[in-house]
Amino acid sequence: MKEKVILAYSGGLDTTAIIPWLKENFDYDVICCCIDCGQGNELDGLEERAKLSGATKLYIEDIVDEFCDDYIVPCVQANAIYENKYLLGTSMARPGIAKRLVEIARKEGASAICHGATGKGNDQIRFELGIKALAPDLKIIAPWRMTDVWTMQSREDEIEYCRQHGIDLPFSADSSYSRDRNLWHISHEGLELEDPASEPNYDHLLVLGVSPEKAPEEGEYVTMNFEKGIPVSVNGEKMKVSDIIRKLNELGGKHGIGIVDIVENRVVGMKSRGVYETPGGTILMEAHQQLEELVLDRDTTKVKKDMGNLFSQIVYEGKWFTPLREAVQAFIESTQEYVTGEVKFKLYKGNIIKAGTSSPYSLYSESLASFTTGELYDHHDADGFINLFGLPLKVRAMKMAETEKNG
Repeated sequence: MKEKVILAYSGGLDTTAIIPWLKENFDYDVICCCIDCGQGNELDGLEERAKLSGATKLYIEDIVDEFCDDYIVPCVQANAIYENKYLLGTSMARPGIAKRLVEIARKEGASAICHGATGKGNDQIRFELGIKALAPDLKIIAPWRMTDVWTMQSREDEIEYCRQHGIDLPFSADSSYSRDRNLWHISHEGLELEDPASEPNYDHLLVLGVSPEKAPEEGEYVTMNFEKGIPVSVNGEKMKVSDIIRKLNELGGKHGIGIVDIVENRVVGMKSRGVYETPGGTILMEAHQQLEELVLDRDTTKVKKDMGNLFSQIVYEGKWFTPLREAVQAFIESTQEYVTGEVKFKLYKGNIIKAGTSSPYSLYSESLASFTTGELYDHHDADGFINLFGLPLKVRAMKMAETEKNG
């Protein structure tokens, strides 16, 4: 009986070519597994394509709600943004995909998992760390790193290889952007983006929305509600998280929200340039941060910011299934106990403009913050506070003056 391999299958040219390659070089039964994280119509026609390519079976696994609830929400609560710009759209999805690949491998009694990530990218790390953490006994096959066996170097090579194996599918050798899409975002790499000196061709590139220049001339007000740091409604309509993101994607795309052009530092050591569209995610992150401004105290805010940066690093590097991620997430969740309330803002030509925030747990006191004297604050108290707070500065200045005088 042949051994089975689970192939992380997207239906694209790379993973289609991998099917006959695995059969030819390893004599495996190939079971394709496409994990649906909200790719939309990219899943159309996959079953026929997989079978034509020689796969024994195809799983299409819908993990959209799990992706939203178990991976996106913790990142939103952490305000996890990698290198101040990237909202971790691809990074967040990979642990959920790895988890489901392992579950299918166990169900099928497979001995290996194969992925089509390149040897230069971050995804190979994220997939493999997840698999190692959850199933250390499974073999991992990464064709693009096996240059002695995987000899294809271009799309033309892959198309020809497929044809030689009786797979004549309508793949094009034309150059196009390399994209990754899920419910949270879509990433774009390649073509003019490979030169950081080149401006992105947004008319050609954008998929989820329009550029700010092409957004409506009229702004649009949006209201969101949160309970314990979790979004629960948009414009008064209660929805599950995945539907909230869908709604915000629609609104954000319409108004040119969430387009980021970044040169980021990959885990493998190189810099890469890409454009990310995250319309709904950008709105959700901003709304959550606006609410936290009202509710979290100064010291917690300071530490949480550091923890959020650490969390983004953990997720970006594929270390989701680690004790460190669990510990940092536990801290973050504890800070969300009172992050409940309503956020209102206006979307206008790429901007998210505050229009009022309220919470039953707000720490803002109008009587304290106003310029008039309130009962809790005596202006004279500031004299002693500033004397003590500035004492180290004063002592140092006195010592420096004394040294200069005696020098």
